[in-house]
Amino acid sequence: MEISLGVWVALVLGGLPFWGLLLWWWNEFWYVLPLKLRGSSTGAKLPPGHLGFPFLGEMLSFLWYFKIVCHPDEFINAKRAKYGDGVGMYRTHMFGKPSIITCLPEINKLVFQSEENFPLNWPNVDILGSCSLVAVHGSSHARLRSYVVNVINKPDALRRIAGLVQPRIVAALESWALKGRIKAYDESKKVTFENIGKLFASLEPGPLLDTIDKLFEGVVKGIRAQPFNVPGSAYHHALQCRRKLEAIFRVELEKKKFRKEAVTTDLMDGLMQITDDEGDKLSDKEVIDNIVSLVIAGYASTALSAMWAIFYLAKYPNVFKKLREENMIVSQNKNGEFITSDDVSKMKYTNKVVEEIIRLANIAAFVFRSVTKEIEYKGYIIPKNWNMLVWVRYLHTNSEHFDDPMCFKPDRWNNPAKPGTYQVFGGGSRICAGNMLVRLQLAIFLHHLSVGYKWKLLNPNACMNYLPHPRPADNVEVTFSKI
Repeated sequence: MEISLGVWVALVLGGLPFWGLLLWWWNEFWYVLPLKLRGSSTGAKLPPGHLGFPFLGEMLSFLWYFKIVCHPDEFINAKRAKYGDGVGMYRTHMFGKPSIITCLPEINKLVFQSEENFPLNWPNVDILGSCSLVAVHGSSHARLRSYVVNVINKPDALRRIAGLVQPRIVAALESWALKGRIKAYDESKKVTFENIGKLFASLEPGPLLDTIDKLFEGVVKGIRAQPFNVPGSAYHHALQCRRKLEAIFRVELEKKKFRKEAVTTDLMDGLMQITDDEGDKLSDKEVIDNIVSLVIAGYASTALSAMWAIFYLAKYPNVFKKLREENMIVSQNKNGEFITSDDVSKMKYTNKVVEEIIRLANIAAFVFRSVTKEIEYKGYIIPKNWNMLVWVRYLHTNSEHFDDPMCFKPDRWNNPAKPGTYQVFGGGSRICAGNMLVRLQLAIFLHHLSVGYKWKLLNPNACMNYLPHPRPADNVEVTFSKI
């Protein structure tokens, strides 16, 4: 008996709700049901939430809030409204794996301070490098971190760096004034990358550095992308850029091996020289992976912070006035000399502005960790082999932690933040190795910016983009001139 086309169409359309429900519950059946059937001897249960569709999980919801409607905080607020605050944990499926989102200080602290149970685990680690500081663990991590902190984050290193970065910052600001109209993000990226290139690999401005800059831009866009390696995806493009960067840095590495001049003080040279307990040096891959990952970290955080400084100081002239007053006094006392890291440490209001910029910028909205063994926390199970997404952005934009959190108020730092509510650089043994370097460069930038220049936003109500990092859609376009 033949079935007419109309009947087939009716069967297909009638079955759509069934197939839709099946897809919606597939991840719950696959990942959650076995855990529920097994049960817990203590009666613990999974955190509330839903794992969404196969493969995609809740990435569509994530992209909706972060990319389409541009209200990223509503991603967590929607979960709070549906499931309650509880202990600050929700189950989800994102970036290719079932995960637990954490968003309250107490549980975040547990994750950050338990490296053994919750090791750092970037889903796109192949972009950063499997031998990089963010990917290795144990003694390898301790050795690398100790060296990096000594080179870029200790007081003696910061004193040296303060002198090295200022000529380019001063020259950049002068060139901006000559142009008269700039996009702050584009320009701050350029000067930041020139300084990072010099500090990390002794690279000078020119065509090669411009090429490297463009490749890093492609890499950054793939770090928090869904890891689908198909042509046209951000992840696929990032991998291609990563391979080209690796080839460029391998050439630079070979040049350093066979040079005749003295060893420089850049980070790449230092990585080439450090040894482990047996006297073995890092492999070429280890050196390159760490240069790539550290440039990404230093480049993105500093450039975006400088851009947000220009944005917020234009929006809040009262803050700019106080900032300029403090820095004019410092400038007059220096008699034309560059400021030092010791000067920066005494600039109290400037440092409050730095912390407020970093808080509101929320450059890293969340941090990836994995789970090495099943853990129970306040009546809830955190399953083994799932991911943890420590949602630090929620802390910094929550009115329970910061009064009027979306308002730019440096004076809020007259008192320290409540414990566990300010985690812009992560926490525990994995806290950002260059956190003081970022603060120093931003304070120096604010000093030269405030004493000599004025600017005005051309699109004060520009829409915001939040991926891969938060920034206004116009890249903060301003008119810029000397005072």
